[in-house]
Amino acid sequence: MFRPRLPFGLSPRCRTYATRRPEKPPARFPDPLKSNSNAVVTTLQDDSNLTFIYRPPPSVPSPHSTTLDPASPLLKSPTRSINGSGSPLPPLMRPSSYKPEPERVSQEVIEKIRELRLSDPRTYSRTKLAKMFNCTPNFISKIAALRRPQRKQFMGKLEAEHAAVRERWGERKATVVAIRQKRREFW
Repeated sequence: MFRPRLPFGLSPRCRTYATRRPEKPPARFPDPLKSNSNAVVTTLQDDSNLTFIYRPPPSVPSPHSTTLDPASPLLKSPTRSINGSGSPLPPLMRPSSYKPEPERVSQEVIEKIRELRLSDPRTYSRTKLAKMFNCTPNFISKIAALRRPQRKQFMGKLEAEHAAVRERWGERKATVVAIRQKRREFW
């Protein structure tokens, strides 16, 4: 049997693959510290053979980030001292601390809030009263808390509404919620 002849370039005796992969030589980037024209190079005269290189910032600082509205609380102006000694305090860390305190609610307004809340807690909820009188729902709950029988009645109505919603759950969701509640008992 004769084997078919291959063309000269593809004979079985010569290699058709590279012996090793071509590699690029390592890149030789210029030293950015020394190649900067604005850099000031200072070499110490002692035995340590240290060199200090100072480069000025590449651009002028933006007034939006450093003076008018600093991003870091450390760049903000110092806060006023509380005791009036004149020594400045460090800047406040939370942005919410820079908001002015809400106005104090007068005693007449507190009585009005209590009257509305006790008259109809369903209509005048904590959130609605807080929006009406420009205060927080937590403040409403502290000054106009419901009496215990009213609270139980209100919670009973809420529980009835929640039970109606739970009746529409499928079997799988009801099982998952029951397992979660059982697991929570063991916490």
